[in-house]
Amino acid sequence: QVQLVESGGGLVQAGGSLRLSCAASVRTFSVYAMGWFRQAPGKEREFVAAIGWSSSITYYADSVKGRFAISRDNAKDTVYLQMGSLKPEDTAVYYCAAALYREYALTVAGTYPYWGQGTQVTVSS
Repeated sequence: QVQLVESGGGLVQAGGSLRLSCAASVRTFSVYAMGWFRQAPGKEREFVAAIGWSSSITYYADSVKGRFAISRDNAKDTVYLQMGSLKPEDTAVYYCAAALYREYALTVAGTYPYWGQGTQVTVSS
């Protein structure tokens, strides 16, 4: 019932920027908290950023704070991840996730029952 589709990934030079988008096919997008996670080959999936469903409070991993920005457009049923000052260590598959009526524990992958299929981000030196 809930479908999430990421887009916007690609290859970029270190120091560059990308904007990822996650389009949600849901009944009422505004009641979902949304998160971004990433996974590099051979590594665990890790939290990147999240935004609450009601207050739109944002959360960021220390590794991306000050460089990435999460936002949402409820009219477009879309969440974005603006990524700047990209580093090679940002290289990963980035996943969008959704959780209904959540405003807490948004940095934890287990909070989210719905996931997209991911989009590849590769940052070269």
